[in-house]
Amino acid sequence: MSEPESFTQLVARVRRGDDLAAEELIRRYEPDLRVIARVRLTDPALRRVIDSMDICQSIFANFFVRAAAGQFELETPEQLLRLLSAMVRNKVNDHARHAHRQRRDARLVVATAADELPLADAGATPSRIVANQELLNELHERLSDDERLIVEQRTMGHEWSEIADQIGGTPEAVRKRYSRAIDRAVKEMDLELSCYE
Repeated sequence: MSEPESFTQLVARVRRGDDLAAEELIRRYEPDLRVIARVRLTDPALRRVIDSMDICQSIFANFFVRAAAGQFELETPEQLLRLLSAMVRNKVNDHARHAHRQRRDARLVVATAADELPLADAGATPSRIVANQELLNELHERLSDDERLIVEQRTMGHEWSEIADQIGGTPEAVRKRYSRAIDRAVKEMDLELSCYE
């Protein structure tokens, strides 16, 4: 089996909510993404409130929900790495902007001894998030009927031109509407890290 075929199958399994596929994807890409996050987290004050693991968990959760909704067309591992890398860069930039906007003084953030930190819930991994049907149901509930139709059509593998013919409009307009709807729903669901709250 060639690499692109196995990659395509892996992505298809992730889109279907397969836990093992999600874990495999995390195993393959998380080390590189954590390096990218660490390189981008140059501000010591920001590193006190967020680390590369936080960034990776957030972008994987976001990716898995969007992948299950059919948002991404990924044909090669390089495309996925570029996408996830861009998500990491954007997430770090978002947190830096948020910290700057809040004018937080990270010197006031008290570092807690590692033995005092609560243990992470093993069930709250990104692979569990993609498998959680309630999360996908919530995503669908936040969409209008037309938006749900677009998501369903994309999930079934229909091209933008086919969906545009069915609901009206241009393929580009349908794609933008879809992207904005997913962005809005994900933001409403608060799938972002809340480390500043």
